[in-house]
Amino acid sequence: MTSPRPDPDPIEASKPGLIGRLRASLSDPVLRALVTATAVSRIGRGVFFAVTVLFFTQIIGLSPAQAAVVLAVSSGCGVIASFLGGWLADRWSARRLAFGFEVCGGLLLASYAFVGDFVSALVLASLSGFFDSLGYSSRSAIIARGFASERRVHARAVLRTVTNLSIAAGSGLGAVALALGTPEAYRTVIAVAGILGALGSLPLLRLTSAVDAPARTPVTGQLTPTGSIDTEAATAALAERRDWSRRSPWRDPRYLLLSVLSAVFGMQFGVAEFGVPLWITQNTNAPEVMVAVLLIVNTTLVVLFQVRASRGTHDLATAGRVTMVAGWLMVAACLIYALAAGLPAWAAIVILIAGMIAHTFAEILSQAGAWGLSFELADPVRAGAYQGVFGMGFSLGALASPIVVNATAITFGLAGWAMLAAIFLAAAIGIWAIARRAATSAAASAPTTATA
Repeated sequence: MTSPRPDPDPIEASKPGLIGRLRASLSDPVLRALVTATAVSRIGRGVFFAVTVLFFTQIIGLSPAQAAVVLAVSSGCGVIASFLGGWLADRWSARRLAFGFEVCGGLLLASYAFVGDFVSALVLASLSGFFDSLGYSSRSAIIARGFASERRVHARAVLRTVTNLSIAAGSGLGAVALALGTPEAYRTVIAVAGILGALGSLPLLRLTSAVDAPARTPVTGQLTPTGSIDTEAATAALAERRDWSRRSPWRDPRYLLLSVLSAVFGMQFGVAEFGVPLWITQNTNAPEVMVAVLLIVNTTLVVLFQVRASRGTHDLATAGRVTMVAGWLMVAACLIYALAAGLPAWAAIVILIAGMIAHTFAEILSQAGAWGLSFELADPVRAGAYQGVFGMGFSLGALASPIVVNATAITFGLAGWAMLAAIFLAAAIGIWAIARRAATSAAASAPTTATA
């Protein structure tokens, strides 16, 4: 493990307001490099998110079903890459891997500008999703090793705030193509988005080797000064390698269960991105523009509150409690959304905004709790693999969420929303139970450790 990074200057940290808090956070060189890289690359992603579906359907000429297949396959490739990225980051330089993956992802994104049919779109989407997830897992390994325990969740919160701001800015650039509506405009902004994504990887080169995994002792090549094989050193290296293998996240049932439950709760992103827009257009009298309004509400609240809501969630008990609160807020959000059906337009608008506010705070708190638990319950020796498994769980949740949301809320209305609420509450209770038990075990072992 590396030495913890210094905390921001307390005077600077006490400055009020979002800008003051972010400026204080950037006194850390690791976080500064990650924020710079994220800000640039996510602007590119924001452009892409804004124009993707319409580019596929209106410019390339794909059917909605074909566009859905392209996006689903891209998500599926991301599931595999999430674990692979962390696994690789335990064996090679995480900063160099992240840089290489981000460059490849950006160039693949720019290549969308030359897509002309379903097959080429499918291939590029698969590769782009694969490298984007590889880069994300490598960055997670950097965060796990580059910060002290109490600073990791804060770093995640800052990066998520910057991500939302950058995606919003990128969406504004994407609106230029939407307004012009020409193939040339679409292809130009997509090429620009890809180039920004590739350029966003450059600040990662400023990171030092302190964020990389410690080098493992090779089993072979252990020689004495006389040139003979040092059997004792070779045996020690082999024992180290076996211990390293035993620390695999796949042998940690508690962490695997945490990853599964977090993936289930992570389906709340699918509710916002897939379920709510369909619910508004098919089951309420609210205007379709409410989809954009709710997105603005969500983004604004995340930017304003994610960092402060994440304070203290490196503590296991605190992480469990905020997740439980998030579970009840998600229950409230599901039921509030359901109430919007059949109401007059003005009432539906008020109800939907109230639902999104509850939903967004559930998102903010659940993310804070998930980050804290994913870092604190991981074995630091295999930080990359553990973060890869956790990221893979979220990718699986994202892949399954449209199917689950459609099979519940969209199909059965109020009863379906109640089913979703029960699913989220059950996941939150499970995560809370894991956190509580882990906190109790840690507290019980603390006196023994101190005595020793």
